[in-house]
Amino acid sequence: MAAVAGAGTAIGAAGSGGVNKWLVTLSIVLGTIMATIDTSVVNIALVHIQASFGATIQGVTWVTTSYLIAVALVMPLTAWLSSVLGRKRMYQLSVVLFTVASALCGFSRTLGQLIAFRVIQGLGGGVLQPVSQSIMRETFPPREQAQAMGYFGMLVLLGPALGPTLGGWLTDNYSWPWIFFVNLPVGVLSLFMVQQFIVDPPYMRARGLQKIDGAGIGLMAVGLTSLLTMLEQGEREGWFGSPLIVTLGLLAATTLAAFILWEFRTPTPVVDLRILSNSSFAAGTLIIGVLGVALFGGLILLPLFLQNLLGYDATQAGLALMPRSLVMVLMMPVAGALYNRVGVHVMATSGLLLATIATFLMARFTIAASPVQILIPQIGQGVAFAFVFVALSTTAMATIPRPQIQNAAGLFNLVRQLGGSLGTAIVVTLVDHKTTTASANLVRYASPYNPVFVHWWQTFQAGFAARGIDPGRARLQALALLGREIGRQAAVIAFDYAFAVMAVLFLCCLPLVLLLRRGGRSEEAVSVSE
Repeated sequence: MAAVAGAGTAIGAAGSGGVNKWLVTLSIVLGTIMATIDTSVVNIALVHIQASFGATIQGVTWVTTSYLIAVALVMPLTAWLSSVLGRKRMYQLSVVLFTVASALCGFSRTLGQLIAFRVIQGLGGGVLQPVSQSIMRETFPPREQAQAMGYFGMLVLLGPALGPTLGGWLTDNYSWPWIFFVNLPVGVLSLFMVQQFIVDPPYMRARGLQKIDGAGIGLMAVGLTSLLTMLEQGEREGWFGSPLIVTLGLLAATTLAAFILWEFRTPTPVVDLRILSNSSFAAGTLIIGVLGVALFGGLILLPLFLQNLLGYDATQAGLALMPRSLVMVLMMPVAGALYNRVGVHVMATSGLLLATIATFLMARFTIAASPVQILIPQIGQGVAFAFVFVALSTTAMATIPRPQIQNAAGLFNLVRQLGGSLGTAIVVTLVDHKTTTASANLVRYASPYNPVFVHWWQTFQAGFAARGIDPGRARLQALALLGREIGRQAAVIAFDYAFAVMAVLFLCCLPLVLLLRRGGRSEEAVSVSE
């Protein structure tokens, strides 16, 4: 009863509880979808933005890097900002920031302006998902939370699923500024609905500006900015062969270590890391970080594999990625319903095992991979990620006291975000390094003493000669063709190796499932009237 009462206090809208719950959900989902769509939409339009401003590749990548850094910086601050402004007011301010910044991005006349407005957009967007999760936790009673998170996840995942298609259509038929202008009506509608249907519980109302943990905020800002810049720019700069990357790495390590020590010592931490002493929350957060590595890593790997090695164009590659997102969307409500029947351990274990198997299937891709061979692992991963997401998002905070939910949601989403950045950096580096080593190994077999190599060399020479090319040129062209084929095979080996590494990461998460606890809330946790 306390949980239901708490939910009623949280939503505080007129009308029946059933209507209120779903109006609250729709109110916060609009803002979250707006933020999740934005990332995938912008990625599609980067080439057009680069051409519009005459920018370099290194310059235009800051359009996404600046946004990711701003999102990561503000996520762990959501609990502190809620205490200062009140959660509802903070959410409204974030929607306003995101919406206004979207308009300014569309009107940008220089790359510098666009990057600056993307930072503002990220500061608004980074708040939306963790706050939405905490509101969802309080709106639904414990027995309905898994199903609620399933529907919430289904709606939120429409963003990444539809983003590339929407971005491509807007860019091709209008111009790249429209990928930002499309946020304006959604932002206005979200702002109106939040004003109408969201009311802060007593412990989430504004307490005003109290003692500021300036040292904690400063250390976190420097550490996360250095870390994300290193991860985003490392491949282009040659990683630790670059003085810049070495400096960023050392700066990130020292400032983040100092931040952790400081937050445990100060009586008023801006991010309360003591919450990680909850083993269920800590395990769930670590697993979601690994899921972020694999999810974002796969979003980078598969399109590159399809376009560079199988000859897909951008549209075909986008369509090949869509089944995973659509399956995730469809399976989220199913996973929510199953959670209450089978429990967190069965859900998370089956999801991780299915993700491992599906990713290992991707590690067996060849140049001759058929569309069906591409599709099957995507379906498997879609089901797996839905199971794991619902299990983790429901369980990780199930034993967290209500006043700490906002802090927990901020950390949970920050780790997922960092996992995505880390995954992108890892897979690109793995593929690049493994392609080089595999190519060197294959070249050793390109010898006149290797009968297989000689057979194909002679076969290609005969083919060129049959086209009327003289023997000398035919010999050289056959050799060049073999060189290109060696490069393709080396790339296949590299991609398969990267997929295998991601599969092993899923497997390594299985022991952590044992630390997850489904448990119910205590009276102290659910009471909002004290």
